[in-house]
Amino acid sequence: MVNSTIQFKNKIVLVTGASQGIGRATAQVFGKHGATVVINYHSNDAGAKETLELVKASGGTGLVKKADISKPESAQELIESVEHEAGPIEVLVNNAASFNRNHFLNVTLDELDAVFNTNVRGLYYLSQMAATVMAKRKKGCIIHISSILAGRAVPNRTAYCASKGAVEALTRAMALDLAPFNIRVNAISPGLIRTDAMLAGFTDPELRAEVERHIPGGRFGEPEDIANAALFLASDLASYINGEILAVDYGLAAREAGPVAKK
Repeated sequence: MVNSTIQFKNKIVLVTGASQGIGRATAQVFGKHGATVVINYHSNDAGAKETLELVKASGGTGLVKKADISKPESAQELIESVEHEAGPIEVLVNNAASFNRNHFLNVTLDELDAVFNTNVRGLYYLSQMAATVMAKRKKGCIIHISSILAGRAVPNRTAYCASKGAVEALTRAMALDLAPFNIRVNAISPGLIRTDAMLAGFTDPELRAEVERHIPGGRFGEPEDIANAALFLASDLASYINGEILAVDYGLAAREAGPVAKK
């Protein structure tokens, strides 16, 4: 019997979009388990610094790296600087995301490009840069943060839904190409997680309460729920898991359409 533990001491973990929400919680949990966490962010300087302090408070170490992953030159510079300053990247968590809440008829091509440049193109190129250096060492793990909206849909989310569908297709295809290099690629499909981005879509308190009741567990998830799933997938406990989409939604995706039946 193999004695596997979740331990990341002296390992470099890069988390994108880590200045708040799921990214921040992910950085914290890896730091708590010994990792040196690279906190990537785009514009929220104060939030990134706060994440770093939280990582340190949990007993971990880390550094902050500002980079817009939607721009290839910025993504490449991020990977190169991390490898040079911190060491070999062993885990990449692609959490950074761009949102669009416009009706399909009103989404312009520029808006569609903005979503895909971060959620798909940026994720693709950053993963490619990271996997290139991981492949030389024959070791690595890449985790994409997808969404329940890759397989389900709500109104006014066409660009976002399409981008997350692409992420899940990429997860499976990348897993096959990178398996010979001992690089595992998986994705997490969060349900309704209590983040600022999610709550911004439910400004009506009554609607928010109704949606929460529709979740089989009767509550929204917390960023830590996704962070813990990422920790597991990156650990030795998940060493034989590759090309999978892990739903973390308290059963929401398994539920039939329609209102919750009253007891």
